[in-house]
Amino acid sequence: MRLQVFVPTRTLLDCSAAKIVAQAPNGAFGLLPRHVDFVTALVPGILSWVDPDGVEHWVGTDEGVLVKQARDVHVTTRQAIASDDLATLRQRLREEILMPDEQDRAARTALSRLEAGMIRRLMELQERSG
Repeated sequence: MRLQVFVPTRTLLDCSAAKIVAQAPNGAFGLLPRHVDFVTALVPGILSWVDPDGVEHWVGTDEGVLVKQARDVHVTTRQAIASDDLATLRQRLREEILMPDEQDRAARTALSRLEAGMIRRLMELQERSG
C-alpha cells in the first residue's frame, strides 16, 4: 500500500506500507493491502505501519480523516509527528498535540463562564430598567 500523511502545510509522509494500524472513535483497526475501501475519522493517537521490510514505524496524529482507496491510504490531520522512537513520540504527542487540547478546553470553559456572566448581568440590567 502507499501511505501518505498530509498536514495543512505539506506532505509529512509518503511511503510503502505492508500493514497500517490506526485509531478511530470506535477503537483501533488494521489495514492490509486487500482491505475494503473505506473512510473513517481518526482520534488523536499513534498510527503505526510496517514497511515492506517488516520494520515498524509510527506517527502521532491529531484528529483527522483516513481514506483507503485501492492501494492508497491517505491521512489528513491538523498536526502530526513522525518518529521511529516510540517512547519519544508518545512524550511529544502528549506535549504538542494532546495537552494543547486540554488547554483549549480550559480556555473555552473560561470563555463560556464569562459569556454566561455577561448574559446574567445584561438580564439584571434589563429587569431594572424595564
